[in-house]
Amino acid sequence: MTPAREASRLPPPPIPICVLTGFLGAGKTTLLNRLLRDPALADTAVIVNEFGEIGIDHLLVEQVDDGIVALAAGCLCCTLRGDLIDALERLLRSLDNGRAAFSRVIIETTGLADPAPVLHTLMLHPYLVLRYRLDGIVTVVDAVNGVATLAAHPEAEKQVAVADRLVLAKTDLLLGPEHDFGRAKLHELRGRLRCLNPSAPLLDAAAGEAVVARLLNCGLYDPGSKIPDVKGWLAAEAYADAQAHHHDARAEAGEKERGHAAGGAGEIHHAHDPNRHDAHIRAFCLSTPQPVPASALEMFLELLRALHGPNLLRLKGVVKLAEHPDRPVVIHAVQHLMHPPARLEGWPDGDRTTRMVFIVRDIEPRIVSELFNALMGAPAPDRPDRAAVADNPLVPFGGIDR
Repeated sequence: MTPAREASRLPPPPIPICVLTGFLGAGKTTLLNRLLRDPALADTAVIVNEFGEIGIDHLLVEQVDDGIVALAAGCLCCTLRGDLIDALERLLRSLDNGRAAFSRVIIETTGLADPAPVLHTLMLHPYLVLRYRLDGIVTVVDAVNGVATLAAHPEAEKQVAVADRLVLAKTDLLLGPEHDFGRAKLHELRGRLRCLNPSAPLLDAAAGEAVVARLLNCGLYDPGSKIPDVKGWLAAEAYADAQAHHHDARAEAGEKERGHAAGGAGEIHHAHDPNRHDAHIRAFCLSTPQPVPASALEMFLELLRALHGPNLLRLKGVVKLAEHPDRPVVIHAVQHLMHPPARLEGWPDGDRTTRMVFIVRDIEPRIVSELFNALMGAPAPDRPDRAAVADNPLVPFGGIDR
C-alpha cells in the first residue's frame, strides 16, 4: 500500500470543542456573536441551548446557518444530555457525508448549567472521544453582579473553577472617574476569581481582550506546532504566584506547608486564603521529582474519585512514570470521571517533574498530599503506626488483649 493511500485510511484528527459557559445574564451570547464575526471562525459549528435565556440572534443564525444545532428547551447538561450526543453525532454524519464542513465546535451552555456533565460527555463517550477533543472551557462572568452571584450560586463557582479562560463582561459599567465604588467592586471580583481559579487568564471583554486568538486553542496541544504545551496547559506556576498574594495563616507565620515527604515527594503549593468567605474552594499544586509507579498513580486516582469525586472540581497533571520516565502521562479529571490518560512521546521541555494541579471543594490539600505520599511509600514520622495505636494501654479495655 502506498504511503498516500495508507494515510487516507487514517482517522482524521479530532475536532476541537470549546465549551462556553457562565451564569444567567453574564453575556455569553453577546460574546459568542462577537467572536463569530471573526473570519477565523467561519468554519465553526455552534451548538446552542436556549433554555432560560434570550435566544441566539439573527446575526449568528445568518453567519453560521448550516452549522447551528439549536437544542430544544431544557438543560443542556442534564435533561438534554442525550440530545447533545445526538447533535454531535449528527454533525459528524454531515461532515463525513460532505453535507457540512467545519473544523471546530462551540457549545454554549445554559446559564444554570453545571458544566461537569457536558465535559463528561466529551471525555468519556466511546465514539465521540475519538472524533472530538476538548479544547477548553471559557467562562463569562458578569462584572456588575459577579460577586453576589458567586456568593449565592454554587453553579457559578463551578463554572469559574473549571475554566481555562475567564472573561469579564460589563466592566465598562463599573469603570470611570465617578465610579470609585465600581472599581473597588471589580477589584474584589478579580480577587475572588484568582482564588477560585489561579491559572485561567482573566480577559476584559469591554477592553477588547476577549478575542478569538486569546480564547481558543487553550488545550494541551499547540495547534501550530502540534507540540504539547504542558507548561501553558497546567500553568502550575500560577498557584505559587497566587500564594504570594494570598498568604494563609501559616505562611504569615513564616511556615511553608508540605505533605510528609521523603526526597521531595508530595510538595504542596497553595493558591488560597482560608480566611476568605469562599474558603471551601481550594486550589493547589502537588509536585514531586520522584518517578511515580503506575500502580501507585492508578490507586491514587481511584481513591480520589471514590472518596472525593463530587468535590474534585478539576484535576490536571503531567506524571513521570517509573516504568516509562521518558514518556510522561497527561491526566485530566472533572469530578469523579477521568479522561483517558494520554502518553506523550517525550518531555516537551527540561522540566521532568510530576505536577498535578487541583481545584477542590471542602477538601484539605493535606488530605490529598498524605494520600499520594502514602502510596509513594513516604514515611509520616509524626504519626503513630497502627500497632502503636492498637496496643495502647490508655485506650478503652487496655489495648490489645494480652
